[in-house]
Amino acid sequence: MTGELTPPVMRRALDLARMGIGQTSPNPMVGAVVVKDGQVVGEGFHTWAGVRHAEVIALEQAGERARGAALYVTLEPCAHQGRTGPCAEAVIAAGIARVVAAAEDPNPLVSGRGFARLREAGIVVERAAEFQAEAEKLNEPFAYFMRHGRPLVTLKAALTLDGKIAAPEDNQGWITSDLARKHVQQVRHAHDAIVTGIGTVLADDPMLTDRTGRERSRPFLRIVMDSQLRTPLHSRLVESARGDVLVAATSLASAERREALEARGVEVIVCDGPGGRVSPQQLVAELGRRRYLSLMVEGGSKLNWAMLESGAVDRIYFYYAPKILGGMLSLPVAGGVGRPSRADAIRFRDVTLHTVTRNEFAVEAYLEKEDAACSPAS
Repeated sequence: MTGELTPPVMRRALDLARMGIGQTSPNPMVGAVVVKDGQVVGEGFHTWAGVRHAEVIALEQAGERARGAALYVTLEPCAHQGRTGPCAEAVIAAGIARVVAAAEDPNPLVSGRGFARLREAGIVVERAAEFQAEAEKLNEPFAYFMRHGRPLVTLKAALTLDGKIAAPEDNQGWITSDLARKHVQQVRHAHDAIVTGIGTVLADDPMLTDRTGRERSRPFLRIVMDSQLRTPLHSRLVESARGDVLVAATSLASAERREALEARGVEVIVCDGPGGRVSPQQLVAELGRRRYLSLMVEGGSKLNWAMLESGAVDRIYFYYAPKILGGMLSLPVAGGVGRPSRADAIRFRDVTLHTVTRNEFAVEAYLEKEDAACSPAS
């Protein structure tokens, strides 16, 4: 009977974990459920603002009923001291008899130590292997950061069936539908930061905000790659800056322009790259030092190519609309010099198709790299 409880209870734990989307960074999303005599007696999910971890919240709700109960959790209970005490010790102190976990914690400070500590205390530890992939996908940016020390970078684009993102003349309106753009906002909410290029800022004057209205654990960082600091002082980005706008420039940029932007609350950093351009790799490394787990790229054709060519991109998320622009002047999703032959093409793997609306779909795929750790399965 106990094993029969695992699918529905673990499903509930995963649903709880998802309630923390956007609210846990730089921590992982975790959901926990305490079950006693076939009944749910406690549950919880983690948020950064709430400090306490999912297991502790669920155990506190269960109270004395936790003694001899089973704890279902989406991620291995931590065994180290961070902002809070080790969850493994809280589980032991509560008298839990059995722990069922979907995934091991990728944090090197934990990574199996939580399970080991629970077993030392005589607690039965089981793995819900059928939910492992789903649990790992949920915390993919956290796992990637723990392995590489840098954010998972996703290149998002809306394009026609023939791979175009802009027409040569009138670009009023949108390529994709309202529903598809709402879906983009949900994806944007799940990221810590977003980056665009100066070309997009000059052409569209975007805000680059998280428009879901949902709570976040940290401000959504808005970034512009602008080698010469041409970002207008009266752009919507600058005028709305509240410590959440960063411009990546080069050392060749005007000192006066830098001072003017900084006086308006915009942070300017130098990321010198080849040819007087901003280095995508340096920018991503800096975000890693600041413990940002995920970065979304929403740029034009030139920026998209620069990010892909540099190897900074880990994943693409392309939204396709049932349209064709055609012609040689419409902008492709990635411009630049491109690759000289088909054999040199940038390659992807682990391709997934997502239905967005009846007539629209999205393609999710991972850039092939020497280090295969970008894959959701790794």
